[in-house]
Amino acid sequence: MYRRGGKRAFDLVVSLLLLPITLVVMAIVGILVRINLGRPVLFRQERPGRDGKIFTLSKFRTMTDATDDDGQLLSDEERLTRFGSFLRSTSLDETPELWNVITGDMSLVGPRPLLVAYLDRYTPEQARRHEVRPGITGWAQVNGRNNAPWPERLAMDVWYVDNVSFSLDLKILWRTVTSVLRRADTSEDGHATAREFRGMQPGAKG
Repeated sequence: MYRRGGKRAFDLVVSLLLLPITLVVMAIVGILVRINLGRPVLFRQERPGRDGKIFTLSKFRTMTDATDDDGQLLSDEERLTRFGSFLRSTSLDETPELWNVITGDMSLVGPRPLLVAYLDRYTPEQARRHEVRPGITGWAQVNGRNNAPWPERLAMDVWYVDNVSFSLDLKILWRTVTSVLRRADTSEDGHATAREFRGMQPGAKG
């Protein structure tokens, strides 16, 4: 019952209760992003949602638009500022995604929405992560976040799909709060964020 309708009701109730406080936080963060990084304040990108349906994810911008002599964007490491790292480590950059939850594109808890380019790289089992709405946080995020290897992260996403429950979502939300307070595993070791998922070709590490 929770999965069929209760989860969506839970998302709406919690999101609407959080909205007044979140709007104040977003206004402050938005001003700071404008001062530190300029325009645009929001980063928008198409991501696959439930059943692979594409939606537009919104989050606060954390990188500059710095380019090389040929006009190509510099690497994430070079464009991610100290201020941007702070937003990522505190998950403040994710707060605009609450609107994606309210509109029904996302859930509070679920597999993180990854890049559209990854859709053709999943195995059939890994693709099952799209059987539920993607989440602001998820089982993989509280069990290694960006520091877990791709195969492990995707396996945890599928495990969540098979074990969705109200108690599990509450557990994940609580563990998310403690993880954010500790600023744990916000990036993969040696990377500004996480390495690209390249699929499960022989010898690939994801």
